Amino acid sequence: MAPPDTVPTESDLNASRRRLDARRNQERVIAAARQLFAEQGLQATVPQVAERAGVGRATVYRSYPSKEDLIVAVVQQQFQELEQRTSAALDGADAYREWCSFVPDLFGRLARDRVLADAFFEGRLVPAARLLGLIGQLVAAAGASGKIRSDVNELDIRVILCGAVRQLIVLDERDPAVWRRYADLVLNALR
Repeated sequence: MAPPDTVPTESDLNASRRRLDARRNQERVIAAARQLFAEQGLQATVPQVAERAGVGRATVYRSYPSKEDLIVAVVQQQFQELEQRTSAALDGADAYREWCSFVPDLFGRLARDRVLADAFFEGRLVPAARLLGLIGQLVAAAGASGKIRSDVNELDIRVILCGAVRQLIVLDERDPAVWRRYADLVLNALR
């Protein structure tokens, strides 16, 4: 980069524009991949992603050499958002109310987003242990209210919450009302 007292050269400006274009293309690719994966699950193809993003396949493969690399990038972004949502619930004033809001929100996200649901189900692309740990902390905090069973632990969360999620995914259930029903059943099971 040029020192502050010099004028950038045409070459510097062109390089800066290329970096900006590359960043925009990458953002478009991730957005397109999220949309397609949300709609179709992990069966969506890289050519479909490139077409939706309005870029060539080479542009996608330059940043993501394999479809798996693209999936991991999307899933990492999704899990990061879920972790932020869970952390926000942990920071809430009423942990029980946050828990009662969190579960339907989680099930709603999974109902709408096939890549997130598939990744949550498979657990191989992005380890879910950190997220499950945060959910366990939220349950523990909510348990202080006395409105959640005192014997609930992380294994219970894995079996009851993740078990319901897993079955809805295996059954390829896409109806948000069905997902909401099972979110309510999970909440009731832990009361």
